[in-house]
Amino acid sequence: MTTVVNRRKPRTFKSWITQESTAGYVFSLPFIIGFLMFMLIPMGLSLYYSFCKYDIQNDPSWIGLDNYVKIFTNDKIFSKALGVTCYFALVGTPLKVIFALIVALILNHETKAVGLYRATYYLPSIIGGSVAVAILWRRLFESNGTINAIISKVFPGMAGYNWFSEGPAIWVLIILTVWQFGSSMLIFLSALKQIPRELYEAADVDGAHGIQQFFRVTLPLLTPTIFFNLVQQTINSFLAFTQSKLITNGAPRNSTLFYTVYQYNKAFPNQGKSQMGYASALAWIMLILVSVVTILLFKTRNKWVYDG
Repeated sequence: MTTVVNRRKPRTFKSWITQESTAGYVFSLPFIIGFLMFMLIPMGLSLYYSFCKYDIQNDPSWIGLDNYVKIFTNDKIFSKALGVTCYFALVGTPLKVIFALIVALILNHETKAVGLYRATYYLPSIIGGSVAVAILWRRLFESNGTINAIISKVFPGMAGYNWFSEGPAIWVLIILTVWQFGSSMLIFLSALKQIPRELYEAADVDGAHGIQQFFRVTLPLLTPTIFFNLVQQTINSFLAFTQSKLITNGAPRNSTLFYTVYQYNKAFPNQGKSQMGYASALAWIMLILVSVVTILLFKTRNKWVYDG
């Protein structure tokens, strides 16, 4: 009597690689589809539209570089909006990073309620970009708002001060973005936890105390985290939209007109036809500007970031 033994064919390395790759592609498919539909294809279309005259309602017509030429030679509002945005980013970003670092240093000390404090300080970053907070912020700084009510108790001469006049208005928006420091603060907190206690003990033995330990131990080891937050918040500042659109809508005299708001107004005007092609050209100019600023920040990295 002959016994038949079923022997499985050994699994080859090639078949294993094929099955693993297939599974990887299947699990990656939602991201790939989302990236193509909501990122790559829209970017390609916007690049094409930037060389067209396009108002959404009619088919785009190719006009070459006319949109870009008009932006740089015959658009004064473009230069104004770009200047306001650069000022907002260059002033607001360092203040936000510095404030986040100060709060992180304070919250780094262990207390019973430290978890509650951290959650409370992070809360503005969760709700700070919402429409409701922007409207509330505008009400706070109105002539009869809470800020003036508090200040008038100390300085009666400032009662009814107009915070939305040309000059102070941009600072109302900067203060709001600085208030939204929670995400940067948590990143700093995480970095502070990674600094070995032995370094502080050694510095203490060498006679370095308090402020000296901060500048000789803490700050150098935090420079990679400072760099990360600086790059991230700089990009976010250049792309800021909600603060300007809902609080001031660019007033007065475009002194708070962010670049993204100007781009939005061109694409979706309250009156007149849409200039989607022109807005697409503005978007690509901003992309190039942000890329250049990011590259410049990375060029300076070796000069002040400690990677030891």
